[in-house]
Amino acid sequence: MDVSPANAWEAMSQPPLRLLRTSWPWRSFGYAMSGALIGALLLGLLTLVVVAVTTTAPYLIVMLVLFLVYVSRPVARFERRRLRLVDFDPAQAGYRRADADSLTGRLAARFIDPATWRELAYAVLFGSALWGVDLVAGLILAGLPMLCLTSVAWVWFTDETWLLALLLFPVGVVLLGAGGLMACAYAGARTMITRALIAPQPSGLQRRVQELTSSRARLVAAFEAERRRIERDLHDGAQQRITALTMALGLAQLDLPEDGPAAAQVAKAQELAGLAMTEIRGLIHGIHPQVLTDRGLAAAVEDLAARSPIPVDVDVSLPGRLPQPVETAAYFVVSEALANVAKHSNASRGCLRARHEAGVLTVRVRDDGTGGADLAAGTGLTGLADRIAVLEGTLELTSPPGGPTALTVEIPCTSTGP
Repeated sequence: MDVSPANAWEAMSQPPLRLLRTSWPWRSFGYAMSGALIGALLLGLLTLVVVAVTTTAPYLIVMLVLFLVYVSRPVARFERRRLRLVDFDPAQAGYRRADADSLTGRLAARFIDPATWRELAYAVLFGSALWGVDLVAGLILAGLPMLCLTSVAWVWFTDETWLLALLLFPVGVVLLGAGGLMACAYAGARTMITRALIAPQPSGLQRRVQELTSSRARLVAAFEAERRRIERDLHDGAQQRITALTMALGLAQLDLPEDGPAAAQVAKAQELAGLAMTEIRGLIHGIHPQVLTDRGLAAAVEDLAARSPIPVDVDVSLPGRLPQPVETAAYFVVSEALANVAKHSNASRGCLRARHEAGVLTVRVRDDGTGGADLAAGTGLTGLADRIAVLEGTLELTSPPGGPTALTVEIPCTSTGP
């Protein structure tokens, strides 16, 4: 199940024909034209303020205060709401500033607050320049194609030749498609300007939390890349050498007398090489299974369940491939959970269920064992919980004494295809 893009920039990552079948081009057209209308009204208000200030200079401070209190902040609030047309970031709509109790306190707080001056800068920029850019963009990207598409009606009322209408109509269709794509790009760039000036700025603590979150994500990505490198080195290096060693020992055994002591030693060495090959393959599979890379999470967890010493009922329904970090994290959670079921739960049967609904991957592993499991006891799930947290997911373990034990993982993600 695909999740709708969160903003116009993300929508641009879709194929052009698919993008044109969504509402994003029309949202972008609406964002540009509504900006032109509101900006024109704001320009009129700015003009009145300038005229009033130039004719009544002694009241400059009063006019400025009134403008700050009654114009720039409502404009910023309205713009945050208008951003919802092309940007679904909830932080924009939910931003509120705390006000003091008294009128004097409110005015002082707004003068001190840097957001006041950013909002004022945006109001002036919007009323003096941005609305004009919105108007030009809307007229070019939407007005010109619509003029061509309505050429039939134009010919009907002006008695012009129908050949002109037949030529302009397909041109309008092409221009409307191209204008829709360009409107999404324009809306994305336009929202960047708006958010830079009126979006809530994170505090020092919030920036620190963001830095720590990004740092943890980079560490997890580096750890996963190192795992993949080790897996490739084992597969392409050690495994190939052991395979060559096994073949060389087999050829040497053919040249030795079957009843000689050397033949027995070579046979023993060949057997040990085979065991080493089995262990290497198991290690490679544990680092990053090939079935996960080739066939995805559904096939990989079904393979885990099939190899479990405890019978496991499998109910997996996924729409296709998921992002590689999500598949990897979910796979190793299932692997660790099934290993714990086999080793510690005294269970007779397990159950594995996986779904991807409403943009969330939900994986649940349940057994009928004795319960009493605890994440804080130092199991392998503790580190996996950190990896899932980096993906903005959650891991929940319920294991009352006497059972049953249930492990549930939820990771928000988008399907990447079949």
